[in-house]
Amino acid sequence: MKVLAVVSEIFPLVKTGGLADVAGALPLALAPLGVQVASLIPGYPAVTDALAGAEIVRSYGDLFGGAARLLRGRAAGLELMAIDAPHLYGRPGNPYVGPDGQDWPDNAIRFAALAAVASDVGTGAVADFVPDVVHAHDWQAGLTAAYLRYGGGDRHRPGTVMTVHNLAFQGQFPASLVPTLGLPWSAYTPEGVEYYGAIGFLKAGLALSDRITTVSPSYAAEIRTSDGGMGMDGLLRARAREVRGILNGIDDAVWNPAADPLIARNFDTTRLMERRANKAELQARLGLAADPDALLFGVISRLTWQKGLDLLLDAIPDLLARGVQLALLGSGDPALVEGFVTVAATHPGRVGCVIGYNETLAHLIQAGADAILVPSRFEPCGLTQLCALRYGALPVVARVGGLADSVIDTNEMALTNGVGTGLQFAPVTRDALTGAIQRAVELWHEPEAWRTVQRNAMQTDVSWRRPAAHYAALYGELLAERTA
Repeated sequence: MKVLAVVSEIFPLVKTGGLADVAGALPLALAPLGVQVASLIPGYPAVTDALAGAEIVRSYGDLFGGAARLLRGRAAGLELMAIDAPHLYGRPGNPYVGPDGQDWPDNAIRFAALAAVASDVGTGAVADFVPDVVHAHDWQAGLTAAYLRYGGGDRHRPGTVMTVHNLAFQGQFPASLVPTLGLPWSAYTPEGVEYYGAIGFLKAGLALSDRITTVSPSYAAEIRTSDGGMGMDGLLRARAREVRGILNGIDDAVWNPAADPLIARNFDTTRLMERRANKAELQARLGLAADPDALLFGVISRLTWQKGLDLLLDAIPDLLARGVQLALLGSGDPALVEGFVTVAATHPGRVGCVIGYNETLAHLIQAGADAILVPSRFEPCGLTQLCALRYGALPVVARVGGLADSVIDTNEMALTNGVGTGLQFAPVTRDALTGAIQRAVELWHEPEAWRTVQRNAMQTDVSWRRPAAHYAALYGELLAERTA
């Protein structure tokens, strides 16, 4: 079976968030199941550099304002097709945001081009790769199903899947762009791409794809409610039979504490004492007191309201009153950045803060922190807590979305039966968060129980094996429908 994945970023070439990790890991997990995945991605500089010397499989005299080529090759173990269109993608830095911190003003055109080329490939433009299924990810690929639906002609029509990684990001643009994007006005209806008087890229994908998936079962349920649906809940309820929640995995070769080259000392469940070297290194890196007995919480996150980091900032006095330490890596809302920088300066040795993102430091925090805080108000899946489980940093998470699906709360019954893997809290408030921190402190003071939970966490299967099997089965459904 052949599948075209349509993505706007892919690890390890271009990454701004969890979408890249999924896009980079899922094709590798599907290969043993007989699914050949080629990933279509914009030709950002890092991508075209990685594909230097790649085969040119299609040329465009005018792709939304300039000439373009479709490249095909391999990089980082992945089969890739890249749209080499310098007028659209030949820009340094963040793929979505310009140097001024604002979205690129032509993002509608840039990602319409991604979807339009996906439609071309989906309908047979690359003779030796005619996909059975086209799998679009997030709003940037949302128009793929629209181009397939309204392209006209007697063409091969693949099955279509739309995956929502975060419903909050929807890709809405002025209705006046309909002809510019090469869509007929007949597409601009509530059943098509129209969304509250605008063109809705994500909405189009949700309305027109054969199947809709999101990245955890709980989030699939949440987005069909008025509280969690971000204005899409009516559409998603109407299409409830086509909606699936498939929990994400992580690449357990990249995230493997027994062989991770980015941490100070490798370890596994039989060598838990080796974690101490990572904790000491983390404390030194972030200017924390060298105290092996202090409970060290880690945070690796965007600093935003969604992630609940304002609640954590407000809870710092309670946290410090319990004698713990905090190591934070992240960037985002300027007010939250300023708040955490100020806290770190005010409490040297107790709070360490690095603004930005550093892959090596992210691995070290997972390997050296005793617990990882994830107080998100909503979380489609989350990958941080999956990595934390793998590294024995007990996740302390809000009971929402994929956090609820992936962490077993260590309540009294879980402790009695030896099945807990972390701590959950609800509702998502400062008081509930501080209550969870207190529970973590109490568990920390029971070393035998802590180690039991830690081993449970590390033995949890957070790989792509089970999720990949679900995706393969979903693709098989679509193929069966089209060949029946």
